[in-house]
Amino acid sequence: MLTPVVVVIHVGVSLLLIALILLHSGRGGGLSDMFGGAMGSAAAGSTVVERNLDRITVATAVVFAFTTTILAIRLQ
Repeated sequence: MLTPVVVVIHVGVSLLLIALILLHSGRGGGLSDMFGGAMGSAAAGSTVVERNLDRITVATAVVFAFTTTILAIRLQ
C-alpha cells in the first residue's frame, strides 16, 4: 500500500523538479525568458524571486532524493 503512494509522489516531484530547473535563468536566459524573465543583464542577479526559486528547487530535490531512497529500500 505504501509503495504506490511513494511512486505517485516520486513522479509528481520529478516533474516539478524538471519544471523548476527549466525556470532557472542560465547564461542565455532559458525558458524563464518566455514568462517575462528577459529583463536584461542589468536587472538579472540575485533577486528575491531567484533566491526563492533556488530554495524551492533545493527542497524539491531533497524530497526527490528521499523518495528515491525509500523506493530503493522498498523494491529490494
